[in-house]
Amino acid sequence: MDVKEEIKQRLSVEEVVGDYLELKRSGRNLKALSPFTNEKTPSFMVSPEKQIWHDFSSNQGGDIFTFVMLVEGVDFKGALELLARKANVDLSQYRMDGGLASKKKKLYELLELATRYYQHCLIKNSHALKYVAKQREYKKSTVVDFRLGYAPYTDNGLTTFLLKKGFKADELRMAGISVMRRSGLSDMFHGRIMIPLADGQGRTIGFTARILPGEESNQAPKYINTPQTILYDKSRHVFGLHLAKEAIRKQDEAIIVEGNLDVIASHQAGVNNVVATAGTALTPGHLKQVNLLTQNISLAFDSDDAGVAATERAIVSAQAAGVNLKIIDIDDGKDPDEIIRQDPELWEKAIASARHVMPWLFEHYRKKFDLKSGPGKVSYTNKLLDVISQIEDPVEQDHYINELAQIVDSTKKAIIQKLETKKSKPVRKKVIINSAKLEPDKSAYKDAYLALNLAFSGLRDSLSDIEEEMFEKPWRRQVFSYIIKHNQPVNNTPKELQVVDDYVKILLLKAQELYGDWTDPDRLVEAVGLKHRLIRENKQKLKIEIRNKLSEAEAKGDNLRVSELLKKYRELLREDA
Repeated sequence: MDVKEEIKQRLSVEEVVGDYLELKRSGRNLKALSPFTNEKTPSFMVSPEKQIWHDFSSNQGGDIFTFVMLVEGVDFKGALELLARKANVDLSQYRMDGGLASKKKKLYELLELATRYYQHCLIKNSHALKYVAKQREYKKSTVVDFRLGYAPYTDNGLTTFLLKKGFKADELRMAGISVMRRSGLSDMFHGRIMIPLADGQGRTIGFTARILPGEESNQAPKYINTPQTILYDKSRHVFGLHLAKEAIRKQDEAIIVEGNLDVIASHQAGVNNVVATAGTALTPGHLKQVNLLTQNISLAFDSDDAGVAATERAIVSAQAAGVNLKIIDIDDGKDPDEIIRQDPELWEKAIASARHVMPWLFEHYRKKFDLKSGPGKVSYTNKLLDVISQIEDPVEQDHYINELAQIVDSTKKAIIQKLETKKSKPVRKKVIINSAKLEPDKSAYKDAYLALNLAFSGLRDSLSDIEEEMFEKPWRRQVFSYIIKHNQPVNNTPKELQVVDDYVKILLLKAQELYGDWTDPDRLVEAVGLKHRLIRENKQKLKIEIRNKLSEAEAKGDNLRVSELLKKYRELLREDA
């Protein structure tokens, strides 16, 4: 994976574009007012599914890099540096000798040795063992499965060990387990229980370190995590996934909790389809990992303001990812770890009683606002409509509109009017566009023509008399050549067109947005009309070319060439007659 792909793995298109534009839900996609033209009706579309954007008003589109290049007025290098900072990707790591793949391989080996070192230290430390076995009540099998360890109170015990094994100081820092202090290179973690963070294959990519009880102080945080590295990205890492994925597939459900210790306790209690994120920040990157295994996710976040805010953010991400989201309520503000240690059956009951996110939100805000007062009803309605507006399915959305109207003793018409007001007011963020405004692309119809023929079958009549040379851009020629050779409609980029993947995705987005609701006969009429426009434009270009060549031939006195060109010109005129 090169640096560009690494950044695209960490940043979603909706996240990057959302920093510049106010995005509103529009079916499966998001829309905004174009930053490149002065349009009044939003035609700038973002596809979370395809991870591309397209501005219909200027016919510009692409990935996060093309967007930043246009909006910031920078070249690719400038966009790369800007997005690398946003994604916490250290570009210097990609400029070193040896390539990224070999660097990652070396870090995996280093972190595997570090994991074994910490495991060995746990066995040798009675205080740490007592905490794990007595206070946390972890079985030996649990300690082994999660590879728990202990970082001793030494300045550079692990650092010295790894340096003797042949690893370099830069590699230790790059792995996030050693830091440079006044005394020199030193261990990152001291006197803490070490919880390895593993990727989907079970390879260690970092650590969470918990301070032992009784040793807390105002200066020492309870938990410390490995910093961002080329292996560990907290916005994408799902803790426990390598141990939970089999259970998630089998049960077709994933339970996401806040803490790593919640996951460990749940697995020991026999509930194995449980994973955790880094706190309550459930990102599209987390959802992408889990969504590969199931579309059913239950959240067990705290019921405080931060937990509810995280739940609301998760709804938007879940909608974009097509996830069926439920909420697990835990009484008395306890976390899953506390519940399990009290009685594992309580945790199982809480999971079984998980509710769909919308009924949960209705009840939560009902407790928060005074629904007997006008202001309370307004606040309640605003909160719920913020979420209802994100629901794509019209039947489901209508259901909750009806329920909301009944609760606040209002008419359905008034609720819909308020909902439409929220939807119909896209806001143009105050963003400074460093590039000039873009003029409409007069050749955009060619993309529409290709989009129709690529995405829909039954349009072969529109391809007659069209030649590859009529498309001046190489990417258009490649797509046209593919369409001529294949008669099946395309839903995803085929192998033959991977080299122009973003362009194909834009065409499919165009087809979906412009022609998705049309009938087949209407699409054919449109395609034939665009075909004739393409032929007319091509003939006009040929006429101009012939006239220019005529002038050159006449200036040279080449009468034979003049005669040939006049003949071609008259033939074009006869075709137009």
